[in-house]
Amino acid sequence: MTFGFQIPNRGPLATPENLRTLATRAEEMSFDHLWVIDRVAIPTQSSSPYPYGPPGSSPLQPDQPYCEALSTLTYLAGFTQRIKLGTSVLLIPLRDPVLTAKIIATLDYLSGGRVILGAGVGWLEEEFEALGLNIFAERGKVTDEYIRIFKELWTKEEPQYQGQYYQVSGIKFHPKPVQKPHPPIWIGGHSPAALRRAASIGDGWMPAGLIGPVSLEPAEMAEQIDQLRNWTEKLGRPREAVEVAFSTFVSFDSPGAGPRRTLSGSPQEMAADIVRYQQVGVKHFVFAFLGNEMEPLLENMEQFAKEVRPLVR
Repeated sequence: MTFGFQIPNRGPLATPENLRTLATRAEEMSFDHLWVIDRVAIPTQSSSPYPYGPPGSSPLQPDQPYCEALSTLTYLAGFTQRIKLGTSVLLIPLRDPVLTAKIIATLDYLSGGRVILGAGVGWLEEEFEALGLNIFAERGKVTDEYIRIFKELWTKEEPQYQGQYYQVSGIKFHPKPVQKPHPPIWIGGHSPAALRRAASIGDGWMPAGLIGPVSLEPAEMAEQIDQLRNWTEKLGRPREAVEVAFSTFVSFDSPGAGPRRTLSGSPQEMAADIVRYQQVGVKHFVFAFLGNEMEPLLENMEQFAKEVRPLVR
């Protein structure tokens, strides 16, 4: 198993000093990977339904800083040596695919092969509109095509791709990523379309669960993983070709604080939940530790590293 945490590259904690401190402390605590979210343009008003909350809810606060994901990882790469650097998740249709492939390849090259590309399609239509993109309704197909372009550019000496949305030919593309054949691509999302995308072109599947209406308790994850394996096999790939990650919030709750949420409570309870997910096929965990200030956030990270992780090795 591997464990990572979501670093706050948005909100009041997203300062250069805080991000550097959190990344270096995570490496000192032997976390395996760190992750950043991706937002480019935050609309002041939106009619797009937030997939992880009730109708009308949204975590987006336009007046807060949202540090761009790939720029943030490039910054943090310079302060770390070992820890993997992931996007949770990069919104693939929002960016030109050749430029995005170049940035990711360069980051992997300069970091010594530490990138994990968490990939998603996006849910915020107004964000597409702000970037002058009219592909929101086709964003799934665009994502699939762009990921195939990434692979072509990263692995071929004479890359060529003639797609519905983008064409590439007559270029060279260097440096190639350090990781071979390319940085792992973990598909985000919990929908059937996300599962099929992971089965067809992903190296991993990384849904977010235990958030609002999206449950993904261990029993449900077991069903989804079985469906993922079936689709992967039908597509002619090895049944176990796609690794499974799980992303969620975790909290150390005090006794008597009310009904216990999965992946909360005491270190022993949290470790038992992790084992339950491991038993159904989850190999990687991406946690967002609760805390709106640096001190409690670092304390939660340290408590997990010292009191939970030794119980699940």
